[in-house]
Amino acid sequence: MNFRTIGIVGAGTMGRGIAQVCIQRGFDVALNDVDAKALEKAAAAIEKQLARAVEKGRISAEDQAAAMSRLRLAPSLEDLAEVDLCIEAATENPDLKLDLFRALEGVCSKEAIIASNTSSISLTRIAGVCTLPERVIGMHFFNPVPVMELVELIRALQTSDATFDAVSAFSERLGKSVVSVKDSPGFVVNRMLVPLINEAVFVLAEGLAEAEEIDKAMRLGANHPIGPLALADLVGLDVCLYVLDVLYREFSDSKYRACPLLRKMVDAGRLGRKSGRGFFEYA
Repeated sequence: MNFRTIGIVGAGTMGRGIAQVCIQRGFDVALNDVDAKALEKAAAAIEKQLARAVEKGRISAEDQAAAMSRLRLAPSLEDLAEVDLCIEAATENPDLKLDLFRALEGVCSKEAIIASNTSSISLTRIAGVCTLPERVIGMHFFNPVPVMELVELIRALQTSDATFDAVSAFSERLGKSVVSVKDSPGFVVNRMLVPLINEAVFVLAEGLAEAEEIDKAMRLGANHPIGPLALADLVGLDVCLYVLDVLYREFSDSKYRACPLLRKMVDAGRLGRKSGRGFFEYA
């Protein structure tokens, strides 16, 4: 299948990052969100990122203009009727995602593939609410999307080989490397990464070391490019907590129990970079 037009549902950090990568690789993009201001903010953020790339000599001003010309803001789901591939990147809420997939099936053509950027929700469950479940797949990008090379492709129990092959080829056209994953809570990266972050929060809560020292230890002692607490701030503490709760619920294993400090941080609105404060403070 030769994708030409990509629909993206959700204009938050992940959605706009996916949109940027797609338009830079020559795909037309229809970016949808229920919030008109979010759409305007996403377009401005993408243009700003491309302008920085021009300043650094990574792309030309002509490339920037051409990429922006391929971005179309789509305030209504009906605006996605002609897309070849629709990538859902909405809030990590199961009920919301299930409702969205029901709605997208009524909007997108029967030939279109519908993917979810979910970081933890069962793709088999999502596909189960669709009348054509074989065209549903997980396409899990990582933040920041223009920088991070990996895409986890998650097969629902119902996903067809044709769907997987088409999305795999598309991912490679975006310049991404693909890891094929069976449907399981947390998939591969978050299954390993979020418990690591959680343990770092336990170390902090127990007073073994300060946040800066914990991150320094992992950077210099384990050769990690970024410490686990700074990474949690980048991902979003609310997202980390959500993934932990999914893992704990699905596996019924105490090793996935969220550190109480992490839950308190989320309750206090200290979500990391997006709120200006997490384990560290940001301007």
